[in-house]
Amino acid sequence: MTALADVSCPTEAPAPDLVAVADAPALLPVVGGDTLVPLVDGRSVPYANLDVAASAPALRSVADRVTEVLPLYASVHRGAGYLSQVSTALYEASRRTIGAFVGAREDDVTVVTRNTTDSLNLLAGCVPAGADGTPGRVLVLDVEHHANLLPWQRTGGATVLAGGASVAETLSGLRTELARFPYALVAMTGASNVTGESLPVADVVRVAHDAGARVVLDGAQLVPHRGFSLAASGVDYVAFSGHKTYAPFGAGALVGRRDWLDAGTPYLAGGGAVRQVAVTGTQWQTAPARHEAGSPNVVGAAALAAACDALVALDPADLHAHEATLRAALVDGLEAVPGVRVVRVWDDAVDPVGVVTFSVEGHDPGLVAAYLSAEHGIGVRDGRFCAHPLLARLGYDSGAIRASVGVGTTGADVVRLVEAVRAYVEQGPAARYEVVDGCWAVADDPRPVPAGSGLEGLFATAAAGFLADAAGCGPAV
Repeated sequence: MTALADVSCPTEAPAPDLVAVADAPALLPVVGGDTLVPLVDGRSVPYANLDVAASAPALRSVADRVTEVLPLYASVHRGAGYLSQVSTALYEASRRTIGAFVGAREDDVTVVTRNTTDSLNLLAGCVPAGADGTPGRVLVLDVEHHANLLPWQRTGGATVLAGGASVAETLSGLRTELARFPYALVAMTGASNVTGESLPVADVVRVAHDAGARVVLDGAQLVPHRGFSLAASGVDYVAFSGHKTYAPFGAGALVGRRDWLDAGTPYLAGGGAVRQVAVTGTQWQTAPARHEAGSPNVVGAAALAAACDALVALDPADLHAHEATLRAALVDGLEAVPGVRVVRVWDDAVDPVGVVTFSVEGHDPGLVAAYLSAEHGIGVRDGRFCAHPLLARLGYDSGAIRASVGVGTTGADVVRLVEAVRAYVEQGPAARYEVVDGCWAVADDPRPVPAGSGLEGLFATAAAGFLADAAGCGPAV
C-alpha cells in the first residue's frame, strides 16, 4: 500500500497573512522562554524552541514545585524517618495524580518509569505467551516511533503492517490482519512524532477488542497536547514521558490493566520489587512495585505530577485552539514557500497535534536545520526522527526537517521560522557550512558557549560522530 508522502505547494503561492498569528502569546510560562542564543553575525536573539516534540521545556510551575519538594527528599517506602515518610507520601500521591491525568480506571496500575521507551520495553516483558509457548503476537504499524516498534521486534512476536494511504484504508488493513491470527496486543501511536497525525483511537480499540486483542497507546505526542482517558477510550495501556510533558526530570509512566503487570517478568531485579529473597529463589511483588526495583525517582514523579496538574487546569478548548492556530500557520506558511513540501501520512487524518515535518527541495535537511539555528536562533529537528520505516516508505530516506509547538510556543516563534525558511530559499545562507562527522556545522563557528558550562569545543568534537549517528542526522545507512 502506498501512503500520501507529501503535498507540493504551488510555485507562485502567495505568502499567507501571518500578522495576527505573530501576536499569539504562549499559553503557559516555561523555563528558558526568554533565553538568548548567539548568532553567527554576533547578535543574540531569544531562542525559538520549535523542537518541543523531542523534549519540551519545563513549565515554570513544575520547576517551582521541584524547588519546593527538594528539601523534603529522602528514601521512600522503607524509611522510618520523618522525611522518608513525607517522601513516600509525595511519591504515592504523585502516582495517583499521574494515573488520574490519563483517566486510569479504578483497578489500573500506574508504574513510574523513565520515559515512553522504558514503559513500552517494560510492557513487552508482560505480554502473555501464546498457547504453544511462543511469544505473544503483537501487531504494530510501520508509522511508529522506534520506541513502539523495537521492543516488540525484540520479543520475536511482532508483525509490522504497512499503513495505507488513508485512515480508512489503514483501519481496513488492521481489521484484515487481526482476522488472520490471534493477536495479544495492538500497539499504536496516539499521534505521529513525524506528522502529528493519528488514527481514530476509538475505531482501533473497537477493531482490536473485537478480535480479542488489547491496545497499548504510545501517548508521548498525544498526552501533552490533548485530553486522554483510558476509561473513556477503552485503551488498555498508555505510555508517556515527562520530558515531553513539560517535566524533564527523568520520569515517565506506564498506566493500564493490572493482570499482565502483576504476572509479567519484573522489569528490573532488585530491592523493592520483592517480598522475600532466599538463596534458592525469590518471591516477587505485584505491580507497581514489581517493576520499580531500586530507589525510585521521587523528584521526577513529583515534577510529572505537577505538569499533569498544570495541564488539567487549562481549558481544553484554549489548549486546542492555541496549538491548532500555530500548526495551521506553520503548514500554510511553509507551503507558500516555493520548493517546500509538508509531509503527510494520511490524506483524511483529522485534528493533528502541533508537529509539522517538511522538506526543502534540493537541499539537505541537516543544512537547513543548521542554518535556522546559526542565523536565526531557531531550534528544529532534522533527520529521520526515530521513525526510519515510515520515512523510507514516504520517500525521505535522507530525512526531513521537523518543527513542533507546545504550550510555551508563541506566534512570533512560528512566524520567525516561516520567514527564515523563505529567506533560505530566496537568498541562501550567509555563513559557510561544512559536514563534520556526519552533521552540518558552521565552518569556524564563532558562536560562544555559556561561560562555565564545560562545553568549550562543543561544535568541533569527535563525539559529534556518535551524536550524528544516534540522532539520524548523518547519511542514511
